[in-house]
Amino acid sequence: MRYLDLAIIALYLIGITWFGARFKETQKSLKDYFLGGRNAPWWAIGFSIVSAETSTLTIIGTPALAFNGNLGFLQVVLGYLLARIIISLLFLPHYFRGEMYTAYELMRRRFGPNIRKLTAGSFLILRALAEGVRVFAISIVVSIILGTGDMLSIIVIVCLTLFYTFEGGMTAVIWTDVIQMFLYILGAIVSFFVILQAIPGGWTHVMEVTSAAGKLQIFDFRFEPTLAFFTRSYSFWAGILGGAFLTTASHGTEQLMVQRLLAAKTEGESRAALFSSWFVILLQFSMFLMIGLMLFVYYADNGIARPAIVDQIYPRFIWEQLPVGISGLIMAAILAAAMSNLSAALNALASTTIMDFYKILRPAAAEAHLLSMAKYATVVWGLVLVAIGFLARQWGSVLEAGLGIASIVYGGLLGVFLLGLLTRRVGEKAAMAGMTAGLLTMFYVKFGTKIAFTWYVLIGTSVTFLTGVLVSYILTEKSTSTETLHG
Repeated sequence: MRYLDLAIIALYLIGITWFGARFKETQKSLKDYFLGGRNAPWWAIGFSIVSAETSTLTIIGTPALAFNGNLGFLQVVLGYLLARIIISLLFLPHYFRGEMYTAYELMRRRFGPNIRKLTAGSFLILRALAEGVRVFAISIVVSIILGTGDMLSIIVIVCLTLFYTFEGGMTAVIWTDVIQMFLYILGAIVSFFVILQAIPGGWTHVMEVTSAAGKLQIFDFRFEPTLAFFTRSYSFWAGILGGAFLTTASHGTEQLMVQRLLAAKTEGESRAALFSSWFVILLQFSMFLMIGLMLFVYYADNGIARPAIVDQIYPRFIWEQLPVGISGLIMAAILAAAMSNLSAALNALASTTIMDFYKILRPAAAEAHLLSMAKYATVVWGLVLVAIGFLARQWGSVLEAGLGIASIVYGGLLGVFLLGLLTRRVGEKAAMAGMTAGLLTMFYVKFGTKIAFTWYVLIGTSVTFLTGVLVSYILTEKSTSTETLHG
């Protein structure tokens, strides 16, 4: 056992839990608990978006993508930028009309209460499943640190995260996100230079080997009107279109991200946080992909057999090859990303549960009672995520499994939001029919075809939107919404 490394990891876990729990005294209302009182600066929200967008899946899964393939994943990141433009122009103006706590209140305004419940319920299922994969990803790291697959360690990390999220609400989430983001970025930078130093010939040798192996390719412009075109995950077209639809759905319709956008003081600050986060994401993914390339060279030069689970490549190198102390710091950084994303998910799941379901059932409930129930909901979702984490061990590559699960539901969510924002004719029943058709289609695409996950959201959105419009010509509906989104 490497006691110095374990001590560093333990100190980090205790320290971040203590720091987050210190915000307990500021949690006086639902606005404080779910939106941080709208007092956080835009740059902190921007970093929090990066932390929520980054998880253990990203840190251990992205180097594995470059190790196995090339730099093609950066094409998806370009789609992330296009999505942010769409969100800033189409979604943010509506989110800042009046005071909202969840994304699904917007659907209630446009269509009515039933579509609000459908979209909110879809989010709860989506985020629980996707976050369960991320909880399992923590076990990959912990199993390397402790030399065991003991899930008890995972429960400890979830409980620590649950504690400060329970106590400090969204304020704790945002500010612990900031600290955790800097920690895992620092860990990546340190590991980058340590790995590079371990390769004789340095950067020049890395470029020579990876270039000869075709690993420096970023863009794949091939276009052929066949099914093979849709089975490639990382082509330019899949990256731009798939990445744009994926991020428009995740950042524009999913409470995990929308909650951060709503926490900004103004629409302008929300927009600044959104765009600044993309630049950090671009640098971050580039660094992790480069780490994957360097590990490819390191393994090839030294004749090292690759791990049976490719996602173990980066964390295993850190733990086995880096000096004592440094490896503990970087492992703590990886756990930081896990805790950051987990805390965000817990608060988002709790806010949707209370604001979109419980408050509707108890409209006369006092705010103190709702705040108390919000904390209990946070605990319940923590238990649910641990349970799903136990079931996620056979779902394949953690990064692609997480994105694939999310993408099944994202299409339906984005499609129904676009029906609300871009059409006047479509009513609640037509919108629900469209979303149902989109979800059913995506289950078939996921389990009945070989189509790459990068196309899932585009397909689901298209089916949802077109079905909603077509059904609106069959049904004659009167709008049940109390407000219109169109001026």
